Amino acid sequence: MSEISVETGKRIRYFRANRGMTLEELAAAVYKSKATISKYEKGDIVIDIETLYEIAKVLHVHVDQLLLKHEALAAEEHEVDPAFFRGLHRFYAYYYDGRIRNINRSVCDILSPTDVNQYKLIMYMNFKDYDRYQQCENTYTGYIKHFDALSIIEVVHQTNPMEHGSVQILAPFMDSDTKWGLWNGISSRPLMPVALKMLFSKKPLKEDDALRESLKISKEDIRTMKLYNFFAVT
Repeated sequence: MSEISVETGKRIRYFRANRGMTLEELAAAVYKSKATISKYEKGDIVIDIETLYEIAKVLHVHVDQLLLKHEALAAEEHEVDPAFFRGLHRFYAYYYDGRIRNINRSVCDILSPTDVNQYKLIMYMNFKDYDRYQQCENTYTGYIKHFDALSIIEVVHQTNPMEHGSVQILAPFMDSDTKWGLWNGISSRPLMPVALKMLFSKKPLKEDDALRESLKISKEDIRTMKLYNFFAVT
């Protein structure tokens, strides 16, 4: 059995279980036998591309979420012009959630290109374990697009299309370990439009008091809001 088939099978099993589907239900939905689906999930047999797309459709996930990304090739495939993102196939995001008074963490996977300087992106938000970040509270799919002075992320919630999110990251051409961005979208708890500052990092950050304080709205943020009469992140 190949590494690709085993990893794809694990992801199918996870998303199937996450939706509360049995092997029989998934098999019936894609017109396969229970034994065949079981072999797919164990990595015993290779899935043809049409079946893979059918499974992704039934599980309500993007087909890229079922595929193994080879890290050695990811940098070559997804090399982009902005220095901050150059060579990255994955980056991390943090914001302070005042509703739970804690840090909310996300992993962003950069996938295949869709246009000039534009790439598919999946954001896994609010998870417990970095090794199992796909087991998260919210999954967003969309794209990241790079411009000379700005990178923009546009995503939509995978199961609730009302929840759109947009992130603007200033000056990605300047290399650093972290970058500030502005997230704006919809909060469902309670339902309201929101804007918040989000810190992006090339590597997971230590979630200590220093990070927590930096993610909170500061006095300088308030002064800027009063000056311009809108929330800005620089």
